[in-house]
Amino acid sequence: MAVTLEALTGSRVADVLPDLARLRIEVFRDWPYLYDGTLAYEQSYLAKFVAARDTLIVVAYDNGRAVGASTASPMEGHVDAFASTFRRAGFDPEAVYYFGESVLLPAYRGQGIGHAFFDRREVMARQLGAFTHTAFCTVVRPPDHPLRPASYRPLDGFWQKRNYHCVDGLTASLRWKDIDQPAETAKPMQFWTRKL
Repeated sequence: MAVTLEALTGSRVADVLPDLARLRIEVFRDWPYLYDGTLAYEQSYLAKFVAARDTLIVVAYDNGRAVGASTASPMEGHVDAFASTFRRAGFDPEAVYYFGESVLLPAYRGQGIGHAFFDRREVMARQLGAFTHTAFCTVVRPPDHPLRPASYRPLDGFWQKRNYHCVDGLTASLRWKDIDQPAETAKPMQFWTRKL
């Protein structure tokens, strides 16, 4: 598979939002997110992302079709609860470049694209010059969750190899509807950080 990557900023970000919404709904439906997404929710969520300054989307294309995407923007322009969580933990949220989703279709995993997503976002954080840290979060699910696949392998080792650290107590919550639930529920989100 000949996958190419394109890093998009500024007005070009809006052009790929339909692809990003499609990929988020498809990829996050699987464990551990179990996200029962809708285009209406995606439009609302992504509108705020597009409005943030210094936004980046890295898109992976296979013959012109988007098969993966990865996002980043300043922490202060993202979810309000995230910035306050970092502030309480002693971080300056204005100095954190936040990595949002990385979504990649299963057939394209294990080929280095995930590393490339991190590389491009870290380069952007350094080029902007205002950030001391990069960060992302991941959902925390109970180990005995009934929908947890027996074959599931956490990505902790991948993140640790890239010098990210799980910060004890640095957590927030997000709400979404799971595929097996009738309504939205709050999910604990654990943050990982890396000093630039």
